[in-house]
Amino acid sequence: MQQITAEPGFSETSGFVFAGFRLEADGTLLRGDRAIHLPPKELAALRFLVTNPARVVTPQELRQALWGDINVTADSIPKCMSSLRALLEPEECIQTIYKRGYRFVAEVRSNGHDGAGTPPRLAILPFQTGYGVPEYLGAMVAEETMARLSGARPAAVLVLAQDSVFTLARRGLTALETGEALKADLVLAGTLSALPKHYRLRAEMIRVADGIQIWVEDLLVDRDRMAGLEDELAERLVFRLGSTGSGEAAKAQGNTSGEGLTIRAVAQGEGLDGIASDGERRQAYEIFQRAHYEWQNSKRHQMQDGLQHLLRATELDPTLTGARVDLVNLCVMQGFYGFMAPTVAADIVRRTAETTPDLTEGAEAILPALGWMQFHVDRDLSAALWAMARSAHLPHSSSITRVRSLFALSRQRFGEAIEILHDAIALDPYSPWLHARLGCALHLAGERTKSLEACMRALERFPEHEGAQLYGTVILAYNGETRRATEMAQELAQRLPHFDLAAAVRAYALACAGQRDEARTILERLQWLGRERFLMRAFMPEAYLAVDLPHEALAALQAANAARCPWFFEMLADPCLKALDGSPEFEEMKAILPAMEAEAARGAESTP
Repeated sequence: MQQITAEPGFSETSGFVFAGFRLEADGTLLRGDRAIHLPPKELAALRFLVTNPARVVTPQELRQALWGDINVTADSIPKCMSSLRALLEPEECIQTIYKRGYRFVAEVRSNGHDGAGTPPRLAILPFQTGYGVPEYLGAMVAEETMARLSGARPAAVLVLAQDSVFTLARRGLTALETGEALKADLVLAGTLSALPKHYRLRAEMIRVADGIQIWVEDLLVDRDRMAGLEDELAERLVFRLGSTGSGEAAKAQGNTSGEGLTIRAVAQGEGLDGIASDGERRQAYEIFQRAHYEWQNSKRHQMQDGLQHLLRATELDPTLTGARVDLVNLCVMQGFYGFMAPTVAADIVRRTAETTPDLTEGAEAILPALGWMQFHVDRDLSAALWAMARSAHLPHSSSITRVRSLFALSRQRFGEAIEILHDAIALDPYSPWLHARLGCALHLAGERTKSLEACMRALERFPEHEGAQLYGTVILAYNGETRRATEMAQELAQRLPHFDLAAAVRAYALACAGQRDEARTILERLQWLGRERFLMRAFMPEAYLAVDLPHEALAALQAANAARCPWFFEMLADPCLKALDGSPEFEEMKAILPAMEAEAARGAESTP
């Protein structure tokens, strides 16, 4: 293949102007003052094209630039280019050259930025909280500040992914050590303390290269006006960093990723029961602050408390869209963990979506969860694809990327899921769930060696994370590492006694280790529990098959199908169930997904 080079005067770290668009060095695409979020591959394709303007680039060149040596399907490039064209409409910037490739026909010029002008990489740690300050406030202010800075135009900084930053901070790394691990240029850290009528935030900016504290800010805010603290902090940060943007620009830009807390719908009164008073809004926001951090763990009771608080917050203030986003993401997680019946979770998600008037304008972060439920519970793939397409522009966040990758895995598009996870890990390298899901995706794809390697990496980095342990137990046991698998499964089940999936994977590991009586005892106990309450049957079929009970494995799969278990389609592809191939009942269940795909394809063809 010929060496691919950019046109003279251009580089991949430059900013570009073309056809009414401005592509910033950080990957932000602007049409005027409006940001257009590009999925990772579309962004990579656009960067490649604008650095090679007026030249015909072949599909092979694009494939190498976007995927390297990874094998992808023949339609990957056409799909990517079609998606990119749709994002650039109505401008016609890309010309297809028959049997040759693509040419970027719009005039391209540098916007004056070069590598030296690339915004610095900033890691914002959760602020430490002093006596009398609720612990969640420190994380909340940090998270909201990230959302404000991420929305500022032009970009003052490249804000690093929250999950990775918070994971390293929870490990006890110092601000400087966190910055070094993430290759940040700057780190923002600080403390939040309580005064009789105020909260005081002392924030310090540290330059990672030499560890020097380059400046400190002190902010004071009334206790009942916490929602303004992150605005003030973001305003000062933008000023300190020398950007021409402002905090007002950041606020106007807003945040629809679902990660910020104070997103509000435009209160038109359409579909809302009423507009909240100032007092109700303050109360709703305070409830929301607590709930936002209550539910983001694997403990059943805390998730349920968070659910009740989010329902109350949305009732008090229907315009608090951030609470609605959290509510639907919590329902997905509860269904995924087995803490809520999928049909119940889907009902809450649907009602939340139906009562959000700006669903496709200001609250797109609700759409991935809606699409997930439409696929698994309603079995309406066409509706799910619409929801996923309308939210495809949203940037990476832990909730959105989780749903996107799960959706691809459930459709058994393993290469697509692996690509999504690889792209997200590049942005968020210390996210435990991303690494754990990558191991699972490779396992389902039949990449036995790679799945084991990914599993070991996840366990090495996150030895006590429930996701790494859950997937790790199955992958290790499947690959003959039964001793470690059984020990890890026992520790997980003891730590999370109400987590049915932990018990099921422990039964599978014990069966693989030859301890079939112990495995059967666990399965009998789970069956008994299923007569008293909703029971998530994921991983039970694998365990039944491992103890040589194929009829019970099929019955568990059929029960999972009837309950619309969110793991159902992944279980059908699990190599652990390979022995069921050819069984009429198993083949009938495997035929469900192709039928859904065919129906969605017919619907797409009939749509004008």
